[in-house]
Amino acid sequence: MVKKKTKTKTKKKAEKKETKKKKVEKKPKVLKVKKKKKAEKVKVEKKPSTTPVAKEKEKEKKEKIVKPERYYQAEGRRKTSVARVRIWTKGEKQFLVNGKPLEKYFCTLSLQKTALASLEKMKCQDKFKVSVIVRGGGISSQAEAIRHGTARILIIFNPDFRKRLKKAGFLRRDSRMRERKKFGLRRARRAKQWSKR
Repeated sequence: MVKKKTKTKTKKKAEKKETKKKKVEKKPKVLKVKKKKKAEKVKVEKKPSTTPVAKEKEKEKKEKIVKPERYYQAEGRRKTSVARVRIWTKGEKQFLVNGKPLEKYFCTLSLQKTALASLEKMKCQDKFKVSVIVRGGGISSQAEAIRHGTARILIIFNPDFRKRLKKAGFLRRDSRMRERKKFGLRRARRAKQWSKR
């Protein structure tokens, strides 16, 4: 009897294996790939409204979109002062230094002449609107920095000016700086007053 039980058990196991194989054969594995549908964007064109208010708004938008004025820019230097110079060919013909007219910023005639020297040399004094922002140094070094900057701009504006400006010496960056103070002296070279007794 024991032998019969083992046979029946083995038969059952064999039957189970066969049914599993059949199931596997019946249902082969198929990989399903889901395709994502791309959403198509539909462009809807707006019809221009014919109301007078809408027409006025469109005109205002067109007026607001104005091209920025074209200008030439260069930097001039002298000692510790730096001048950023801008020149416009259109607009009022004026010379502004830090938002003030040239005559108010530089009180003396000699400083005004040094600032305008490069423009006067090329006879372009009344052809441009000039705006300058100057920082650092004293008044005289600022005036020379402006001269250096305007000379550089004139070359950008017209390369033919280079020869005359170089001959005048307005293009050369003056490398002379203040000499440092030495210990035992009052300044770079100034010594204390010598007393005989």
